[in-house]
Amino acid sequence: MAGSQFTLAALATTAVPGLVVTGTRTLGSVAAGDYESALIRHADGVQSVIRRPRNQRAEARQSADLLAIRALSAGIRSRLPFAVPEYRGQAPIGSTRAIVTGYVPGAHPTLRALGERPALATAVGGALAAVHQLPTSFVTDAGLPSLTPFEILRSAVSVMDRAVATKLVPAALQERWEGAARDQQLWQFTPTVVHGAVGTESLLVEGDAVTGVLGWGELRLGDPAKDLAWVLAGPREAFPTVLSAYEANGGGRDRQLAQRARVHHELETAQWLLHGVQAKSTEVVDDAVAMMHRLVDAVHAPSTPPLQSVSPDTMEIGEVEQLLSTTERKHG
Repeated sequence: MAGSQFTLAALATTAVPGLVVTGTRTLGSVAAGDYESALIRHADGVQSVIRRPRNQRAEARQSADLLAIRALSAGIRSRLPFAVPEYRGQAPIGSTRAIVTGYVPGAHPTLRALGERPALATAVGGALAAVHQLPTSFVTDAGLPSLTPFEILRSAVSVMDRAVATKLVPAALQERWEGAARDQQLWQFTPTVVHGAVGTESLLVEGDAVTGVLGWGELRLGDPAKDLAWVLAGPREAFPTVLSAYEANGGGRDRQLAQRARVHHELETAQWLLHGVQAKSTEVVDDAVAMMHRLVDAVHAPSTPPLQSVSPDTMEIGEVEQLLSTTERKHG
């Protein structure tokens, strides 16, 4: 609506005691998106962002993000080579609330840029390694989720099982995914602090440097491979560069990290299919099926690495069936 950034600016002075606003402008689309946002300039030159959720989904996501960034104390932030938005205040508006956080400069990178600019891919790998080396205690102290490898495997198997139940998953993918699920060695890893929702929309860069990371609502102890999976959607040369930088910056010695990242990446097509089925969207279902058939073509290429570890210790078929039946009971 016209003048909405001025309404938000006035609201910011309620959220942050003593704030004197000297300028404001709208952030993002005025009419679209989950949030109504404005950039606020303080009298001392500091800048903040105020966001008001437009729907319940956005409100839930904002609440989760707020819990996470408040858990990221000054001491924790000092270990990171990039900025994280700082909580500054909140104010009620209608049936929801607007949140004020510090402004982090930068632009969102593209996946293509990671392939074209090795220095940027290297910076991303270093940034992810820094997150995964954070002490786990602050996550558990804040009451954020703490997942075990078995829980992460069970979640992956649940996605596989429900997607296969639609009878739309190509047999080659079903076999590939179930082989990965049976590979015990693949799922033997130490959970770390993970961002949980890394992607181009959560990263901010200036040149070839990562200046900030947004969207911390999925912060938890989990599988570090999940934070690397999104890179696989980009140019082929991007992932090895990110992974090499990740390992060079102390990002663990997990030999199965790349394979699990591929599992998480491939299962995104299954999750997209399930979303389409749940939403009863023929368009989304057709898109997911087309993506899976392209994935089949890709995995049949000689250069495509397997999902399983080099020398896997596989579970007996009865163990996998028991795991599948457990997820069926939970999601049935």
